[in-house]
Amino acid sequence: MRTLITAMELATELSERSDIRVLDVRWKLGDPPGLGEYRAGHIPGAVYVDLDTELAGHGEPPDGRHPLPGIAALQAAARRWGLTDADTVVVYDDLGGMSAARAWWLLRHAGVREVLLLDGALAAWRRAGLPLATGDEPAPAGTVTLSYGSLPVLDADAAARLARTGVLLDARAAERYRGDTEPIDPRAGHIPGAVSAPTAANLTADGFFRPAAELRARFEALGVSDAGTVRAGTVLASTVGVYCGSGVTAAHEAAALTIAGFVFALYPGSWSQWSNLPGRPVETGDPHAAA
Repeated sequence: MRTLITAMELATELSERSDIRVLDVRWKLGDPPGLGEYRAGHIPGAVYVDLDTELAGHGEPPDGRHPLPGIAALQAAARRWGLTDADTVVVYDDLGGMSAARAWWLLRHAGVREVLLLDGALAAWRRAGLPLATGDEPAPAGTVTLSYGSLPVLDADAAARLARTGVLLDARAAERYRGDTEPIDPRAGHIPGAVSAPTAANLTADGFFRPAAELRARFEALGVSDAGTVRAGTVLASTVGVYCGSGVTAAHEAAALTIAGFVFALYPGSWSQWSNLPGRPVETGDPHAAA
């Protein structure tokens, strides 16, 4: 199953197929919603998706900053975007896929047959000299039916266990993992036993995912292997898990793990949930760093 699509491949498929739905998921932490940027120029036919209101639920701090939306709310949003059960969905942003990956993972988890990330993001489309459209795009009424459970997920207890029995990757920047700084969440540091694996290192300097062999070598060096299994949504010992600040960039690391050929489980609550749960221990520094 494909994970990525190039700009030229997308342009060709848009010209030849009627079952491609393109979603613009521009978003940056702390910035205004990306709707204005979308209206100023987007891939023709793309529909804007608001990460904060459509790809996340809202609750109390112990739920995390971006808990999963209720499945009924996600299905209603996906139908507004025009999705049907037969569609191939392509998602993109202008951030190397960092925010679009949330839509990629969430829709896959909800059972969408094929979801692809635009490799190189909108910059790749622009560099290829492909056209942009402005304003809003009308979307036909969709009929997609969604149901969670297609991908394995972790709760806080399972994440804690996996950090002891397998490999739990922390996709945040290394300084946040170490606890040198924490600009957002109430406590600094990481889940005890987690391994620092900043997701930015999965991209080349120009914003494309590194080749599968390079990604596999990177994750193997961090202790990831093919030994683990995932059965019926339950994470067993020796599998790999991933988390970040609030479950957004963890999805980007999940995409890199998929490209590399690994099975993974994602902790949606991530550090924003863990650091708000009383009694959850916190580790600082980097116990895995070379002396």
